[in-house]
Amino acid sequence: MTTVLQIGNRAIAASEIIPLLASYNLIPQLICESIIEQAIAQGAAPFGSIAPITCTKEETADALEQFYQHWDLTSEDKRQAWRERYGLTQEQLELMATRKLRIEKFKQASWGHQLESYFLKRKRQLDKVIYSLIRTEQRGTANELYFRIKEGEQSFAELAAEYSTGPEAQTGGIIGPVEFGSVAPNFAQLLYTSQVGVIQPPVPFGESWMIVRTEKLVPAQLDNFMRQRLLQENFEAWFKQQLTQLSPEEKIWMGVNAKPAQVQEANVA
Repeated sequence: MTTVLQIGNRAIAASEIIPLLASYNLIPQLICESIIEQAIAQGAAPFGSIAPITCTKEETADALEQFYQHWDLTSEDKRQAWRERYGLTQEQLELMATRKLRIEKFKQASWGHQLESYFLKRKRQLDKVIYSLIRTEQRGTANELYFRIKEGEQSFAELAAEYSTGPEAQTGGIIGPVEFGSVAPNFAQLLYTSQVGVIQPPVPFGESWMIVRTEKLVPAQLDNFMRQRLLQENFEAWFKQQLTQLSPEEKIWMGVNAKPAQVQEANVA
């Protein structure tokens, strides 16, 4: 038996690697990483092809230094012993150290040029809202509370704390800021079209009656954080598409043919 990996007192042979990966349920991770690595190395992109993703000498050197520090490989002897232990060439080690950076470069090369248009397409769902809410199961109670607030008899916060049946009772009815995309579509439409600061008449929602008032709209901004988020969204959508192209055996490992989870009813908060 030829040992390819020594873990403690256990010597693992090449013939044992795949069975072990399967028994530890690591095959799906291996497939995922292989899909990504192949796309990066070959320059595969969602809409045609891009140049294979590489790093400059300076980027590679920086990545290697961070890698060495992380694994406490502070001398050349330690680094050589580490490579020999895991059967890695220097080139393979460099690919390992620069993997995260190369993935980020792949995202930017594939979708960076369309982020502005994608952001505008998604903006309504990304915008945030702060609103006040009272919910009650009784229509009559909802109407009474609405008129009390409208006539200035009591504040929205007071009545929400006393009558609302949801968690918003603990915050005086205030919810948010939350993204419109995380709110049930018909409820989001009501919030989006309501005039800020104006209480809306009770509306039915599920088994409850809702009184709402939009307090503030917070427009989404295409800042660095948002850019990274949208790049990740595109990357994940691309990856899901790659899964559909796997062989039947690989799809079984990845659960592609599994029945989708039952969709839960969207919350208003």
